[in-house]
Amino acid sequence: MHTLHLLRHAKSSWSDPTLSDHDRPLAPRGQRDAKRIAKHLVRAGIEPGLVLCSTAVRARETLELVQTGLGAATKVSFETELYAVSCRELLERIHTVPEEVTSLMLIGHNPGLHDLARALTSTGLELDRLRAKFPTAALATLALPTSWRLVSEADALLAAYVVPKQLG
Repeated sequence: MHTLHLLRHAKSSWSDPTLSDHDRPLAPRGQRDAKRIAKHLVRAGIEPGLVLCSTAVRARETLELVQTGLGAATKVSFETELYAVSCRELLERIHTVPEEVTSLMLIGHNPGLHDLARALTSTGLELDRLRAKFPTAALATLALPTSWRLVSEADALLAAYVVPKQLG
């Protein structure tokens, strides 16, 4: 059994129109939401063995704020290829994860991340809510009964789905 955590970056700022999309930082709300998710990670005991994070500033800042909630043994890889990619490309990256990694977190962007969550999940209590919306700083936890290299559509159970708003 493998666990895949899909974390959309927190809310970004649009206050500086001269910045490229890749270079936009988090907005104050995004910083608050990422801290809420960090507390949730601790409460839920979520300690991925590997985090794959987009190189976009807002994704890196999200990781920086949630990292306090991750286990000390968590390895992090910043990957340019995770910026503005499709569901198919994200799935191809998952297929290359070493089998000894039993828990993986992807920190990335919509629509690719949301499309991936919808494609992989086939059951779960919060499935309708996940399918409807995947807002900034949302965290979906998927249980996968197969190896990383064999993960395909409808393989996963949606084990949990949280958005910062519900964490208070």
